[in-house]
Amino acid sequence: MDPTKQLMIKVKACQRLVKEASYYVKETEENEATLKKMKEDNKDPYDIKKFQEVLGESQMMIPESKMRRDKAIESLREYVAQLKAEEAGNDAIWGCEWMTKARELIGSDAGETDDVKETSVDGLKEGEAF
Repeated sequence: MDPTKQLMIKVKACQRLVKEASYYVKETEENEATLKKMKEDNKDPYDIKKFQEVLGESQMMIPESKMRRDKAIESLREYVAQLKAEEAGNDAIWGCEWMTKARELIGSDAGETDDVKETSVDGLKEGEAF
């Protein structure tokens, strides 16, 4: 397969996974705020319980999506290293837009951190919901 096409596929996969991982983090933050508002408004306990389940599912997806993102970026990093060895003088590859995007993804690891915002449970009594 054409190295430029293969590079494009890997870059697009990384971009999609970066977007997915950030989406889960954003969704979790929004759901935490919604859950807090539901509790403040004394909504139906059943609705709160179900929404906590939704929040839990979103929180479970964060590590998995970040792992897939990191694996794809590592694969891209290895492919670029392979190209460096095999296609060192090929300006068509090194000057293409996909190589520029690949370098951005590899260089910054997409600007994501592994920090996950945790909900503080300090001050809660035994059995009290948060």
